[in-house]
Amino acid sequence: MKALVLCAGYGTRLGSLTELVPKPMLPLAGEPMLAHALRYLRGQRIEEIAINLHFRPEAIREYFGDGSTLGVSLTYSEEKELRGTAGAVCALREFFENEDEFLVLYGDVLTNQDLESVAASHRSNDALATLVLHRRRGSNSRVTLDADGRITAFEERPPKPGSAEGSWVNSGIQILSSGIFEHIPDRLHSDLPRDVYVPSVQTRRLFGHPLTGFRIAVDSPERYREAQNAVIEGRLEP
Repeated sequence: MKALVLCAGYGTRLGSLTELVPKPMLPLAGEPMLAHALRYLRGQRIEEIAINLHFRPEAIREYFGDGSTLGVSLTYSEEKELRGTAGAVCALREFFENEDEFLVLYGDVLTNQDLESVAASHRSNDALATLVLHRRRGSNSRVTLDADGRITAFEERPPKPGSAEGSWVNSGIQILSSGIFEHIPDRLHSDLPRDVYVPSVQTRRLFGHPLTGFRIAVDSPERYREAQNAVIEGRLEP
């Protein structure tokens, strides 16, 4: 399986931390955050990885090169204009051409989630997309599942985000089938949650898989400090 790690954003929610440094290059225990994500993927037997770039792309290219120092093979997709999460996937259609399925990981997510179980579930359900989900209050997404794990509703930016205690929410870890390209809008910028997942609920081929490992999204200075502690404490170990 191949993977895409989404790294093109500005990381503005981290304030001054990302004024001059791309978020994936923020240090965690002496290494860029992205190094931990790439090492995780290699541990999950994913070695062919694409990275989309926009803000200060040279910083990432120069540090990681072809990826060989981490035991992976890297392909870079530089976006002159931000394309959004679905647009980034679409730009790499040729990279994923011979793949029945592939992984998309948000670049600010650190996890030790076992992907074999997610992939097995994805295949057994003949899913268009399988999203790793966790329970959280106050998120920008809200997902409803039926007894079979099928997603029956996906709300992106609901009027009252995460108002229900313990709502299922998107973890930023997903396995997509090659058929997903037919559901990505034909325009420069589009997002997976709003433009692909929401309308794809009606296909009945959108599934959720509960998070069974550790996961943290580095989306604030507070979360960055939490991530630093998590690395030091070994919480990203399999």
